[in-house]
Amino acid sequence: MTILLADPRVHAMHVRDNGDPLIPLEFAPAVRVRAGLAARLAEARSALPPGVHLRIIEGHRSVADQRAILDEYTGQLRALHPDADEAELNRLASRFVAPVAVAPHVAGAAVDLTLVDDAGEELWMGTPVDATPEQSDGACCFAAEVDPTARGNRTLLADALGGAGLVNYPTEWWHWSYGDRYWALLTGAGHARYGPVEAEATV
Repeated sequence: MTILLADPRVHAMHVRDNGDPLIPLEFAPAVRVRAGLAARLAEARSALPPGVHLRIIEGHRSVADQRAILDEYTGQLRALHPDADEAELNRLASRFVAPVAVAPHVAGAAVDLTLVDDAGEELWMGTPVDATPEQSDGACCFAAEVDPTARGNRTLLADALGGAGLVNYPTEWWHWSYGDRYWALLTGAGHARYGPVEAEATV
């Protein structure tokens, strides 16, 4: 059974932040992540075959941005499921947007990404990045039934990122993290290495 970010077991994971700074990715300088994650993304890049590259779409996200995305999606769900109570809405929302308290992006511990070719064209993954469960009829889930091309590309992505120590959030094929509470729960690490962090203002 899929463990969602709203699961109490994720919230119960202790955070022992190791202090890794937020740094810009060398190959995507507009994106900031924790240094430990950056090193593992570099490792994953080197594991990809010639002609295939990572495109990082988003890394660290502010608390305010996370809350805004969550509120907007929860509002959509409330309209779709008028009889759902708050607990069910929180569960449904966490398939696509993490609760702020445990959000891997807020910790600088996650990236949304895809694969591209030498020309910068995105490889077919079965859905666009950020397709909601409703928009994609569930095909956004990593293990969803998709065509052979998409399955092959998802497997390629998973082999590179999983081999570098990242974990996938199974309802979003594009979301991978390292060091956050979800990662700690899935890997049995005992505690998260990264908690919420704010980026320093840039001049």
